[in-house]
Order: sequence, then C-alpha cells, then structure tokens
Amino acid sequence: MHEEILSLLASDKVRFIRITWCDNANIIRAKAVHRTSFTRGCVQHGVGISEAQQAVPVMFDAPSGGSGLGPVGEVRLVPDLSTAVLLPYAPGHARVMGGMMKDGRPWPFCPRDFLKRMISAASQMDLQIQAAFENEFYLLKPVPDAATDTTAGRMLSPVPADQTLFAATASMDLQRAVIDDIAVALAAQGIMVEQYYPESGPGQQEITIRHTAALSAADRQIAFRETVKAVAVQHGLGATFMPKPFENQAGSGCHLHLSLWQNGANLVPDGSGGLSTTARSFTAGILSHLPALMALTTPSVNSYRRIRPHCWSGAFRCWGFDNREAAIRVPTHPETPSPTHIELKTVDASSNPYIALGGVLAAGLDGILRGLQPPAPVSVDPGILPEEERAAISIDALPTRLGDSLEALRKDGVLLEALGPDLARAFLAVRQAEWDTMKDWTLGKEVALLHDRY
Repeated sequence: MHEEILSLLASDKVRFIRITWCDNANIIRAKAVHRTSFTRGCVQHGVGISEAQQAVPVMFDAPSGGSGLGPVGEVRLVPDLSTAVLLPYAPGHARVMGGMMKDGRPWPFCPRDFLKRMISAASQMDLQIQAAFENEFYLLKPVPDAATDTTAGRMLSPVPADQTLFAATASMDLQRAVIDDIAVALAAQGIMVEQYYPESGPGQQEITIRHTAALSAADRQIAFRETVKAVAVQHGLGATFMPKPFENQAGSGCHLHLSLWQNGANLVPDGSGGLSTTARSFTAGILSHLPALMALTTPSVNSYRRIRPHCWSGAFRCWGFDNREAAIRVPTHPETPSPTHIELKTVDASSNPYIALGGVLAAGLDGILRGLQPPAPVSVDPGILPEEERAAISIDALPTRLGDSLEALRKDGVLLEALGPDLARAFLAVRQAEWDTMKDWTLGKEVALLHDRY
C-alpha cells in the first residue's frame, strides 16, 4: 500500500506534499515538500521543525514562557502515509498528517501521539473507540479594508453571509453552491457527509460527517476545517469556526460523538433503552473530570462566551437523554431500541482535536477503571432549577472562564498523567499565555484576531 501511495505522490498530479500538524493553540500548520524531494528518506525521517512550535500561542509566532521549549532544539515531522490524500480544493497539492519524532521515537510533546496513547490505553481494556466531530461554523462576507487594500477582501470586521434562521431553506438556496462544493471536496478525501442544515445564527451552517475510528476522527477534523475554509474562499466567502464571533447570535460548537466497541459489538446500549454499565462508567468519568477537561475541549478565552445557560452549549455538569442543555446528551432514535453513542456538547473547534479527544478518552477510561456511576439523568433544562435543587441532585455549573478551567486542569492528576509532564507543561503554558493576554479583551478585539485563526 505504501508503494502505491508513494507512486501517487511522485506522479505528475502532485507538485507539493503538505506534511501537516496541529499545535497546542489549535493552529493547523504544514511544511510542503516538492514531489521530487519526497524521497524514502523524507518518508522515514520527515522534515525538521523547531521544538518551539509546540509553545506558540494563538496571538503570535513566539514561544510562551514556562513551556520548557525555546529556540534551541529540532524535532522531525514524519508523514503518516496512510493519511495521504490529494487536495481537491488545491490541485497539485497533497496532504499527509505528520507525527512529531525525536531521536527515532515519538516526541512527548506531540498531540497526535497523545491520542494514540489513549487509544492504546483503551485497547488494553479491550475497547475500541468510534468518534465524530460535529461542526458548526459561520460563512462570512469579505469586507475590504479600504485603508490598506480594497481588492484583497481581508475580513477585519466579519459579516454573516446571509440573515437567515435555523434550517431555513432560503439559506440552503443562497449557500447551495459552496455547501455542495464542500461536500464534494470532503467526499474526494474519503469523508462522507451525513447531514447538513443552516444553524440558528445568520450565515451559520452545520455539516455532520460519518463516525470512524478515533485517530481517523481527529485527522478528519483537521481535514474538515481546512476544506471548509479553502472552499469558502473559492466562493468569495470566509468561514470561521470561532466559538462566539457575534455577541447576540448563536455560538459555534464542535460536539464530540463517541461510542465504545468490543469485538465488533457496540457497548453503549444496555438493550432496554438505557446505557450499559460500561457506558455509564465512561460517562461518569467524563463528568467527574469535566471542569478540568474543558481546558482541553474549550480552551480559548472566547469559548466561555458561548458556554452559557439556555444556549444548548452544555453549561451544566449533568447528562440526559435528548437533553440539549446537559453537557452530555444521549441521543435516542426510533429505529434503534437503545442509544448508540453519547455526545459531549462542551467542545468547540478552538480545541486541538487530538488533545480534546485524547483527554475525553482519558477521563472516560478512568471512570471505567474506577467503576464510577453517574447521577440520575436530567430530563429538564438544568438552568431553570433553583441552585439548591441542582446541588441536591449533583448538578453544578461548569467554569465560565478559561482561567478557572486551567486551574482545574493543574489539579487533575489523571489528565496530567495522561498528557505526560512535557505535553501538559507546554499546553498549560500556551493557554495560560492566551488567558493572561486576552482575559480582559472585548469581543470585538477577540474577533479581529481569532475569526481567521479558527
């Protein structure tokens, strides 16, 4: 198989192969190698990047203090040929996901290797994980900056591409061409679309893709973001996955759907309409660690503008069947006798998908190992309950600031051990630098920086 891939990448169809990674600030980056230089040596040893790349925050390309990383030191970004695809939106370019290696071994700071380690931990418990990220995003009209370049269309003040409502067919008609091209481009990369509909915000869209094995799910999240943004540009639009770009409009989540499998059988249902013992413990583990886990799944300052009661964003630590206000929703379906998976709503696309999914697995597996049991499912909006009633049934409000979730992560031994001391230190340094810099920013200032980054 590798020989076929190498032959394809060396063909006249390809000029550059992008070896891609995602850093701790969730910026997707790549180094592109010309096909004539993509030799077996490059396949084996990859390309060099500075160790400092894993210490760079979202604001600027310079390492964060306290990360343990700086200008000295080199790691190799080694391509995973099994992920190689031709990019339908960039003719002549291909993409492979890269893993960070040092001295011939996975580098402890590598987010993709962190997820691999958590998948291995699940495998040691005879569990396989299927997952999918469910993205919401805004399509934007470009607003030229007349003071600098009236032709570039750089979006300094993003404007929604339309003014439609949830599931409005008017939006489907207005944005049909770009959505169709996104779906075609995803399919060309082996990513099949399941559903699409306009979301609640003006110009906001939601596209769901089919679940797959956990590592591929995270890889697909990288490909999804890249594809949406690139295709939107080709239609004269922009796209942002920023959690909360507009004060009085819906935020954009990136809900994480998960199922547990063993010997080809889905372990989530109990056969009578509820969750199995294993799935209940997995759910309880996520809930137990959720305040700290949010530093990994909702890791931007802007994330916490989205996580509010009555906004379907999972602002309370609880779970429930078809409850869109609970942090964990268990979807039901009339065609199945029991739930098939769980959905974590307290996730957005400012998170590195390898770190977010790896952290969720670490939390859930801890729940299984300890035999945790979740509280009773919640069948009402927890936000309407008096605080004392919520406390009586073990429901509490989740952190409302990035600084609070970072402090919770620093105290969570399970997640810190799972990340490992190196990745944990670098990740905390990056996100702490973002919190220290941006904690008092206005939404407008956040948007000016982040709508292009995410």
